[in-house]
Amino acid sequence: MFAPSDPRSAGSPSGTGQCVLGIDPGLTRCGYAVLIPGTSGSAQVRALGVLRTDRDDDTPKRLADLAVDIEALLDEFAPAAVAVERVFFQNNVRTAIGVAQASGVVLAAAARRGCIVAEYTPSQVKDTVAGWGAADKGQVQRMVQMRLGLADVPKPPDAADAAAIALCHLAMSPGLLAAASGSAGRR
Repeated sequence: MFAPSDPRSAGSPSGTGQCVLGIDPGLTRCGYAVLIPGTSGSAQVRALGVLRTDRDDDTPKRLADLAVDIEALLDEFAPAAVAVERVFFQNNVRTAIGVAQASGVVLAAAARRGCIVAEYTPSQVKDTVAGWGAADKGQVQRMVQMRLGLADVPKPPDAADAAAIALCHLAMSPGLLAAASGSAGRR
């Protein structure tokens, strides 16, 4: 569960509206990354982590818990934009349904806050971050590490994926973030 001023957040002040929240949606594990845009495709990490729900709880309770955590992230960081990985294809129908439900929670919360909301397919994220739409997870994670100037690949993988999604958004719509900064935080 995310808590305001969680130690996972990097020490810059909250609420500037100059950041993007990347989300790798999932019902059990939902990766998040809060990035501040830099120059030449780089960015600074403000927060990186994974929101978890209890597998033993029923789905409505898990979605409600996720909604509370997403709202806390939105309160803490007041992002101008929220970028979410689009549910594209899953071999496991049950997993796909949970991912779609989690994605809906995130999209609705971001829209209620007036954030710019964008969805990207996994191949769009891979192409934008690693330069190849069929890049493997390791290649994408290493590019995330390099573009964020981190000593190691971000962990867990869900958090690294969320950072890649946020980087994708920064690359795909640099003007949108700048335009939104004046209206961030309005509800």
